[in-house]
Amino acid sequence: SGNNFLPRYRTQGQAQFFNYRTAVAADGEHSRISPQGYLYRGRFGLLAEYIASKQELLVTSGAAAGTRADLENTAWQATASWVLTGEDASYRGVVKPSAPFSPGGGWGAFELVGRYGELEIDDGAFPLFADPAVSARRAKAWTLGVNWYLTSNLKLVVNYLDTQFEGGAATGADREDEKAVFSRLQVAF
Repeated sequence: SGNNFLPRYRTQGQAQFFNYRTAVAADGEHSRISPQGYLYRGRFGLLAEYIASKQELLVTSGAAAGTRADLENTAWQATASWVLTGEDASYRGVVKPSAPFSPGGGWGAFELVGRYGELEIDDGAFPLFADPAVSARRAKAWTLGVNWYLTSNLKLVVNYLDTQFEGGAATGADREDEKAVFSRLQVAF
């Protein structure tokens, strides 16, 4: 019922910045294309993807009940990495540090990472299918990070991210930027 099957877009920091109105439902075909490519050569890594998601929508209640639209939202992102300590970059990160961390011994492997991406909502979503006072039309995000591979099964990640929005605030203003620092300790068995 309602728009339970429609996407709600979130930032990397998990703040919701776009959703369809509650009286909007998925009604008809949904298609998505998502090509991805990557290149890893020596210490350098690059991954890029593009996504186009098309959905037929229906307003189910209110003055606009019965109104239909076929909307397409698009997004892309590119991530680049460079391993500072000389190991090969890969889709899975640094698989095995040359000098695993040990007190008085090695320091593991370090990798710098940067990402930039954008998501753009179909202009036809506003104002009928989505509320411009709470849903942004576009989000642009960049991230800088450091990955520390202490051993082949222990990784520490620290990222700084910044997301800017177009729209999404009262009176058509831009929603406030999101700035955050995230860290994660990952153990693989």
